[in-house]
Amino acid sequence: MKAISEIAPENGSLAPAQVEALVAQAMSVDEHRGRRLLVIIPDATRTAPVGQIFKMLHERLGAVTQSLDVMVALGTHPPMSEEAICTRLEMTLEERRGRYARVQFFNHEWDNPAALLQLGVLPAAEIRALSEGRFEMDVPVTINRRVFDYDRLLIIGPVFPHEVVGFSGGNKYLFPGVAGAEVLNFFHWLGAVVSNPKIIGSKWTAVRRVVDRAGSMVSVDKRCLAMVVRPDKSLAGLFYGTPETAWDAASDLSAQVHIVHKDRPFHTILSCAPPMYDDIWVGGKCMYKLEPVLADGGELIIYGPHIRAISHTHGKLIQEVGYHCEPYLRAHWEKLKHLPWGILAHSAHVKGIGAFVDGREIPRARVTLATGIPEETCRQINLGYTDWRAIDVESYANREDEGVLLVRKAGEMLYHLRERPAWARS
Repeated sequence: MKAISEIAPENGSLAPAQVEALVAQAMSVDEHRGRRLLVIIPDATRTAPVGQIFKMLHERLGAVTQSLDVMVALGTHPPMSEEAICTRLEMTLEERRGRYARVQFFNHEWDNPAALLQLGVLPAAEIRALSEGRFEMDVPVTINRRVFDYDRLLIIGPVFPHEVVGFSGGNKYLFPGVAGAEVLNFFHWLGAVVSNPKIIGSKWTAVRRVVDRAGSMVSVDKRCLAMVVRPDKSLAGLFYGTPETAWDAASDLSAQVHIVHKDRPFHTILSCAPPMYDDIWVGGKCMYKLEPVLADGGELIIYGPHIRAISHTHGKLIQEVGYHCEPYLRAHWEKLKHLPWGILAHSAHVKGIGAFVDGREIPRARVTLATGIPEETCRQINLGYTDWRAIDVESYANREDEGVLLVRKAGEMLYHLRERPAWARS
C-alpha cells in the first residue's frame, strides 16, 4: 500500500488537528471493530510525541477493539516500569487506572527464550546476497511470540538517521525492537563492518535489507505510523502505511530535517548527552552522529555528568572487550567471536573507524568521556577521560571558525560534511 502523509511546511510543524485527521484517515473504526491491536512503541531513548498519537488512537478505537495493548520495543535496553511507560505515553497514573485501565503494557523480553518464537532461518546464500558478500552464514530469526496474539501490529515511532541501519524506523521496531538476539547480533556487526560513517544517513543499506527481509517473515498484518520529529518534539511529518512504505517516505523527510551539513571538519567536538541517554550504550549516539565531521586526529568529548554506567544491560561484557576499532576486533576474532556480536559492534561504533597495523591499533580520532564514569574505568575500556567538572560548556560555543563544535543536545541530529572524505562514502 502507498503511504498517506501529512507534511508541515519547511521549518514548520503539524498542528494537532492535522495529526488527528491523518490518524482518523488511517485507522478506520469499522476496520478495527472487534479486532485485537498491538501498538509497538519506542522506549524513552527516542524523542517523539508518542503519547499524543496513542491518545488519539485510543480515543478512536479503544471502545471498538477487542484489545488495544502496548509493547515497548526495547531491543536489549532495560525494561520500563509502568510509571515510565505512562510517562512515555504522556498519561498520568490516575489516567492509567481509569480511562486506559483496559490497555495492557508489555516490555519486550529479548533474553527470555520462553517469550520468543523462531520464525525460521535466513539461509547462508541469502545472507551472502543481502550483505553484499560480506557474510555467508545461516541466521535464525526469532521474535516476541506475543505479537501472534493480535490481528494487527501498529508501529508508532520516529525515524532518525541511524548508525547501524542508515535510518531507523519501520521494520526496525520489530528487528531488533521485539526480536531475539541472533538476528540483532548479526546485523549490528554487519553494520560495524561496513562502518558508521558509510551507513548513517544512507537510505538503502545492507542492514536495512536484512531488517526488511526479517520483517517479511512476520505473518501478522502490520502497519506503521512513522514520525519525523523536530528537536522541539513537534512533527515535521507523519506517514501511515506498511512498515516499508511509511518508512520509505519518512526517511526521505528525515534526510531533510535531521542532517546538518558542514563545510569543514572539527578538531574538537563537545557532544552533550541529553538526560534520555543514561549510559554509554545509548549515549554512544553522541559519537555516531558526529563522527562524520570529526577531523583526523581530533577529539570528540561525550559530555554527560548524569551518565554513570557503561551499559545497564551489557556493562560486564563491554568491560571485558573494551572499545576498539573494527580492524582491531577482526584481528582478535578468534578470541572475541564467541561474544555477542552486538557488543562488538557497539565497541567499534563508539571507538570510531581506524586501523590495526603491525600489532598496533590506530584510531582515526580520539573519544573522551566527561561523564560520571570513573577515570580508571575509562582507561580500562580504552577511552579517554576528562573530569566533567573542569569543562565550561559555554567556552566551546561560537568557535566553529576555530575548528571547535558544540552540540548541546547530541544523538539525533546527524552532522555530515558537504564534501565527504573517502572513508565516509558508501
